[in-house]
Amino acid sequence: MERLVMHVDMDAFFASVEQLDHEAYRGKPVIVGGMAGRGVVSTCSYEARRYGVHSAMPMVRAQRLCPQGIFVSGNYSRYAEVSAEIFSIFARYSPVVEPLSIDEAFLDLSGMEHIMGEPLDYAVRLKKEIRERTGIVASAGIAPNKFLAKLASDLDKPDGLVRITPENLREVLDPLPVGRIWGVGQKTEALLQKTGIRTIGQLRGAPREKLVRLFGGNLADHLLALAHGQDDRPVAPRGPAKSIGRETTFTEDLQTADDAQRALLDLSCRVGWRLRRAGVKGRTIQLKLRQSPWFNTYTRSRTLPDGTCYDEEIYHTVWDLFRELHIYRRIRLLGVSVSGFGESGEMSLFSDEAKKEQLYAAVDRIRQRFGEQGVTKARLLQGSPGKKNR
Repeated sequence: MERLVMHVDMDAFFASVEQLDHEAYRGKPVIVGGMAGRGVVSTCSYEARRYGVHSAMPMVRAQRLCPQGIFVSGNYSRYAEVSAEIFSIFARYSPVVEPLSIDEAFLDLSGMEHIMGEPLDYAVRLKKEIRERTGIVASAGIAPNKFLAKLASDLDKPDGLVRITPENLREVLDPLPVGRIWGVGQKTEALLQKTGIRTIGQLRGAPREKLVRLFGGNLADHLLALAHGQDDRPVAPRGPAKSIGRETTFTEDLQTADDAQRALLDLSCRVGWRLRRAGVKGRTIQLKLRQSPWFNTYTRSRTLPDGTCYDEEIYHTVWDLFRELHIYRRIRLLGVSVSGFGESGEMSLFSDEAKKEQLYAAVDRIRQRFGEQGVTKARLLQGSPGKKNR
């Protein structure tokens, strides 16, 4: 069976989410990153890149290059929320997904010819669904291995789609600078250029002995293999999550216990649903609370005798933890997470646990069809406790 790998990468992900959430940012240079001291750029919109701004650049320099830019520190809980939606889409397009970061992943398409049809059309459908469901633009690359797929996804950004095949391999690789090889940093690239090796085509034609003298046998063989488009690494999903959680940052600080109570109930419902979708129960429940204006962060946890995935049990535990803190004002962030996963064990069909399973299964079927708000607690219908960053 021939291998076929797709790499999907969101274009300027953090900045794109900011532009999605703030109409005033659209079409303008948006720069996301650390705003204090030695902060660096996490990512920036393509409008900002025209001024020479790029990821990992010191924020001070970015401000000099693009003084008219919109500089934001970032809403990472919101980015994680969008990322989770994107990865849920990935899971429907391939049974084997390997995350690389919050905004990119490899999908193994090997043996899926009868399901997906033409690979490029399949990628178009995937990109379209990501855009329709999240508003985010993705670039994709399709190739016989991970190295080539990642390279391909970066060749025609933004909104790119490139396929590398054995037939066009050299046509695509040969003119590219050696710095485009995965793992070749600035020092390695500079050393290669000193010897007259500037392109991948020139690297492939270089004598192995010359490269061994420069880098040693292991790195020399690694570089030559990639220059020939060879990469045997499998697409490998990461291990199961150690915790499942949800947190919300409020644009307006919560000032009452009642507001916090409704927020914690909402978070508990969302976490419970995720636990049930993942088919796990956890014994350790954690509360996270952050205050303004000092950004003091508090975490409290409690371990239950038995694992749970039920909204009410999660909520009652975090509400008890919240009350023990005696903090009711200036609440900027609340978070709920569950860890300590284990086997649930068998249940009697007539036990209270079985009845609870059946109830939540019915609720989750409605949520699966209509979304997280398809069924909600009556208390949550009274209004959101503060405006949340979305």
